[in-house]
Parts: sequence; structure tokens; C-alpha cells
Amino acid sequence: MENISAKMHNISGKEAGSVSLPSSIWNLPWNADLVHQVVTGMQSNARASTANAKGRGEVSGGGKKPWRQKGTGRARHGSNRSPIWIGGGTTHGPLSEKNYDKKINKKMKAKALYVALSQKLRDNQVIFVDTLSFDSIKTKTAQNALDSFAKIAGFETLNTKKHNNIFVVVPGKTEAVAKSFRNISHATLEDVRNLNPMDVMNYRYIIVANPEEASATLAGRMNKTVTSAPKAAKPAKEKAPAKAKAPKKVAAKKTAKKA
Repeated sequence: MENISAKMHNISGKEAGSVSLPSSIWNLPWNADLVHQVVTGMQSNARASTANAKGRGEVSGGGKKPWRQKGTGRARHGSNRSPIWIGGGTTHGPLSEKNYDKKINKKMKAKALYVALSQKLRDNQVIFVDTLSFDSIKTKTAQNALDSFAKIAGFETLNTKKHNNIFVVVPGKTEAVAKSFRNISHATLEDVRNLNPMDVMNYRYIIVANPEEASATLAGRMNKTVTSAPKAAKPAKEKAPAKAKAPKKVAAKKTAKKA
């Protein structure tokens, strides 16, 4: 697949040339089923199984029969902790032992990330910045950079949403950049190594710093192969020489003497 070209901007929001991007990451067709399967799987894996209801055998009390079986005119009961009683146990309630984990293949997760990024780029919701570095820790510096990006055509609503509006991706987080973005509620900064489909879908705009290096890191997810040292071959066991079988002794038949 041929590479695609996209506009590059500097930290002041001005156009600074173009960047060549791999089509295998930034120009894939939309696949709703794949993205849905991966995102819902990630949400299930992040779910904490803490809800737990007590059954009639786990609640305290109820050891004595409320009243005798016959002769009172009332319905028969064996325990006041039955699910139909107030203060009784719960029927078919949630249990903390339930496991919500779902298996997500590595290649599926990587492909879903590429598909989500491609769709964001088609929707004009990705800004490529040549570099993103600050000399000191200052929230005002980070906010000024976002204000400059908001002046780019098509990104006027960059700073209008209070939460989950901007996801900034950098090849490597520095202390100055990370702490400068920390107090901006509608922006989140993350290393490109930790980028996942759920983050791409949760945020409206994606800002990618140093896109060539970021694309190389993303491409490594699909091409990564686990290499391990070859196992040493076990020495062949020497077979013991076969023992010669002793000839079977034929027992002489005893003939009964006739009287």
C-alpha cells in the first residue's frame, strides 16, 4: 500500500509542510464489528467484579421456624430469611466470583487501533505536530499550544468540551510536558506505546506529536514477533542391550499310574 500525505503543523498552529504516513495505519476502511468487539472486550476486562448479594443461606438469622406448621391459619414458613420475606436473602443476585474477562487477540487489537485512527483522520479529527516540547513545567504554555491548534481550520471546537475532548500522543513523555497538561481537564497526554482503540474512540480530537516516529512505533505492534532462545536438545538416552531370554522350561506331565 502506498503512503498518504497529511498536513504538518508546528506548536504555534501554523502549517509546517507535510508528512508521509503509512496507509496500513492511517488509511484503512472502517470496520465497525472489529472495533466494537475489541472496545467492548477492553471494557469487560476493566470491569471489577465487586457486586455481591447474599442468598438465604448467607444472611444472618432465620434459624428458627417462625410458627408451627399447622393450626395457625397462616401460610407455612420454615425461615424468616426466605427471599419472599423482608430482610431475607436475594434470589439470583450478582456474585463477586463472576469473571467478566474476555480474550482479545493482539493482532485484532492492533488492527482495531489502526481502523479507529484511519476513521479519525478521514473525519478531520487528527492534528499532526512536528514536535511538542516545553522548557519548563507550565500549564499556561500547554494551554497556549491548544489555543493555537484551535485556530486551525476545522478544529475550532478544540477547547469547547469540558471532558474527553483532546488526546495528545507523544513518542516519549517528559516531565515538563506531562505536568504541563496535567491540570487541563479536557486534555489527556499519553505515550504512543499505550495508545489503544478505547482511547481513540472516547476522545473527539487526537494530537500526534512527531508522527513519523509515532507511526513507526504503532507499526511495530503488528509486526512484533516473540522471539525466544531455542531450547537445547535433550541428549538421547542410550538403550540398554536387550537381555537374552532364557528358554522356557517345559514341565513334564505326570501320568497317573493305573491301578
